[in-house]
Amino acid sequence: MTDDPLSLDNQLCFAIYAASHAFTKAYRPLLTELGLTYPQYLVMLVLWEKRAASVTEIGAALGLDTGTLSPLLKRLEKTGYIRRERSREDERQVMIALTTSGVILKTRAQNVLKTIGQAIGCDLQQMQALMDGLRRVRRNLEEA
Repeated sequence: MTDDPLSLDNQLCFAIYAASHAFTKAYRPLLTELGLTYPQYLVMLVLWEKRAASVTEIGAALGLDTGTLSPLLKRLEKTGYIRRERSREDERQVMIALTTSGVILKTRAQNVLKTIGQAIGCDLQQMQALMDGLRRVRRNLEEA
Protein backbone atom coordinates (compact mmCIF):
# COMPACT_ATOMS: atom_id res chain seq x y z
CA MET A 1 0.00 0.00 0.00
CA THR A 2 1.08 3.54 -0.66
CA ASP A 3 0.18 6.78 1.12
CA ASP A 4 -1.94 7.86 -1.85
CA PRO A 5 -5.57 6.91 -1.11
CA LEU A 6 -6.30 6.93 -4.85
CA SER A 7 -3.51 4.52 -5.70
CA LEU A 8 -4.82 1.47 -7.55
CA ASP A 9 -3.16 -0.80 -4.99
CA ASN A 10 -5.25 0.85 -2.24
CA GLN A 11 -8.59 0.09 -3.90
CA LEU A 12 -10.52 -2.83 -2.44
CA CYS A 13 -12.87 -2.71 -5.42
CA PHE A 14 -9.95 -3.31 -7.79
CA ALA A 15 -8.62 -6.19 -5.70
CA ILE A 16 -12.04 -7.85 -5.89
CA TYR A 17 -12.36 -7.08 -9.60
CA ALA A 18 -8.92 -8.54 -10.37
CA ALA A 19 -9.63 -11.61 -8.21
CA SER A 20 -12.89 -12.13 -10.09
CA HIS A 21 -11.04 -12.16 -13.41
CA ALA A 22 -8.45 -14.57 -12.01
CA PHE A 23 -11.23 -16.89 -10.80
CA THR A 24 -12.90 -16.88 -14.20
CA LYS A 25 -9.56 -17.70 -15.83
CA ALA A 26 -8.95 -20.56 -13.37
CA TYR A 27 -12.44 -21.97 -13.94
CA ARG A 28 -12.26 -21.82 -17.76
CA PRO A 29 -10.31 -25.05 -18.43
CA LEU A 30 -12.31 -26.97 -15.83
CA LEU A 31 -15.61 -25.83 -17.31
CA THR A 32 -14.45 -26.36 -20.88
CA GLU A 33 -14.10 -30.06 -19.99
CA LEU A 34 -17.76 -29.97 -18.94
CA GLY A 35 -18.85 -28.06 -22.04
CA LEU A 36 -19.95 -25.05 -19.97
CA THR A 37 -19.20 -21.37 -19.80
CA TYR A 38 -18.91 -19.76 -16.37
CA PRO A 39 -22.43 -18.22 -16.48
CA GLN A 40 -23.85 -21.60 -17.61
CA TYR A 41 -22.04 -23.26 -14.70
CA LEU A 42 -23.70 -20.85 -12.29
CA VAL A 43 -27.12 -21.73 -13.71
CA MET A 44 -26.32 -25.42 -13.39
CA LEU A 45 -25.29 -24.90 -9.75
CA VAL A 46 -28.72 -23.42 -9.03
CA LEU A 47 -30.44 -26.31 -10.80
CA TRP A 48 -28.28 -29.00 -9.18
CA GLU A 49 -29.43 -27.60 -5.86
CA LYS A 50 -33.13 -27.24 -6.77
CA ARG A 51 -33.60 -29.73 -9.68
CA ALA A 52 -36.07 -27.27 -11.24
CA ALA A 53 -36.72 -23.54 -10.95
CA SER A 54 -38.44 -20.74 -12.79
CA VAL A 55 -36.42 -18.33 -14.89
CA THR A 56 -37.33 -15.68 -12.32
CA GLU A 57 -35.96 -17.78 -9.45
CA ILE A 58 -32.71 -18.49 -11.31
CA GLY A 59 -32.33 -14.80 -12.15
CA ALA A 60 -32.88 -13.80 -8.52
CA ALA A 61 -30.37 -16.37 -7.26
CA LEU A 62 -27.69 -15.17 -9.69
CA GLY A 63 -28.56 -11.49 -9.88
CA LEU A 64 -29.25 -11.74 -13.62
CA ASP A 65 -32.16 -10.36 -15.63
CA THR A 66 -34.23 -12.45 -18.03
CA GLY A 67 -32.64 -10.74 -21.05
CA THR A 68 -29.27 -12.13 -19.98
CA LEU A 69 -30.63 -15.51 -18.90
CA SER A 70 -32.79 -16.34 -21.92
CA PRO A 71 -29.99 -16.85 -24.49
CA LEU A 72 -27.90 -18.66 -21.89
CA LEU A 73 -30.78 -21.04 -21.12
CA LYS A 74 -31.40 -21.64 -24.82
CA ARG A 75 -27.77 -22.71 -25.24
CA LEU A 76 -28.00 -25.01 -22.21
CA GLU A 77 -31.15 -26.53 -23.69
CA LYS A 78 -29.31 -27.20 -26.97
CA THR A 79 -26.60 -29.06 -25.03
CA GLY A 80 -29.31 -31.30 -23.59
CA TYR A 81 -28.62 -30.40 -19.95
CA ILE A 82 -31.93 -28.63 -19.31
CA ARG A 83 -35.43 -28.36 -20.69
CA ARG A 84 -37.67 -25.32 -20.67
CA GLU A 85 -41.41 -25.62 -20.16
CA ARG A 86 -44.26 -23.27 -19.44
CA SER A 87 -45.57 -23.56 -15.91
CA ARG A 88 -48.88 -25.42 -15.66
CA GLU A 89 -50.01 -23.10 -12.86
CA ASP A 90 -48.98 -19.84 -14.54
CA GLU A 91 -48.28 -19.93 -18.27
CA ARG A 92 -46.36 -16.64 -18.02
CA GLN A 93 -43.67 -18.46 -16.03
CA VAL A 94 -41.05 -20.58 -17.77
CA MET A 95 -39.77 -23.47 -15.69
CA ILE A 96 -36.28 -24.86 -16.14
CA ALA A 97 -35.60 -28.49 -15.23
CA LEU A 98 -32.55 -30.70 -15.41
CA THR A 99 -32.50 -33.50 -17.93
CA THR A 100 -30.85 -36.83 -17.19
CA SER A 101 -27.71 -35.48 -18.91
CA GLY A 102 -27.81 -32.43 -16.64
CA VAL A 103 -28.02 -34.62 -13.55
CA ILE A 104 -25.13 -36.79 -14.77
CA LEU A 105 -23.06 -33.66 -15.44
CA LYS A 106 -23.16 -32.89 -11.71
CA THR A 107 -21.10 -36.01 -11.05
CA ARG A 108 -18.51 -34.88 -13.59
CA ALA A 109 -18.39 -31.42 -11.94
CA GLN A 110 -17.67 -32.73 -8.44
CA ASN A 111 -13.94 -31.90 -8.56
CA VAL A 112 -14.32 -28.28 -9.68
CA LEU A 113 -14.56 -26.83 -6.16
CA LYS A 114 -11.67 -28.94 -4.87
CA THR A 115 -9.47 -27.95 -7.81
CA ILE A 116 -10.27 -24.25 -7.35
CA GLY A 117 -9.57 -24.55 -3.62
CA GLN A 118 -6.16 -26.02 -4.39
CA ALA A 119 -5.48 -23.28 -6.94
CA ILE A 120 -6.14 -20.53 -4.39
CA GLY A 121 -4.36 -22.38 -1.60
CA CYS A 122 -7.39 -22.71 0.69
CA ASP A 123 -9.00 -25.65 2.39
CA LEU A 124 -12.80 -25.86 2.64
CA GLN A 125 -12.86 -24.12 6.04
CA GLN A 126 -10.77 -21.21 4.77
CA MET A 127 -12.93 -20.97 1.64
CA GLN A 128 -16.05 -20.84 3.83
CA ALA A 129 -14.58 -17.99 5.91
CA LEU A 130 -13.69 -16.10 2.74
CA MET A 131 -17.19 -16.59 1.32
CA ASP A 132 -18.77 -15.46 4.60
CA GLY A 133 -16.70 -12.27 4.51
CA LEU A 134 -17.58 -11.55 0.89
CA ARG A 135 -21.28 -12.17 1.56
CA ARG A 136 -21.10 -9.71 4.44
CA VAL A 137 -19.42 -7.12 2.17
CA ARG A 138 -22.10 -7.64 -0.49
CA ARG A 139 -24.95 -7.38 2.01
CA ASN A 140 -23.49 -4.18 3.51
CA LEU A 141 -23.07 -2.64 0.07
CA GLU A 142 -26.63 -3.52 -0.93
CA GLU A 143 -27.94 -1.96 2.28
CA ALA A 144 -25.82 1.20 1.95
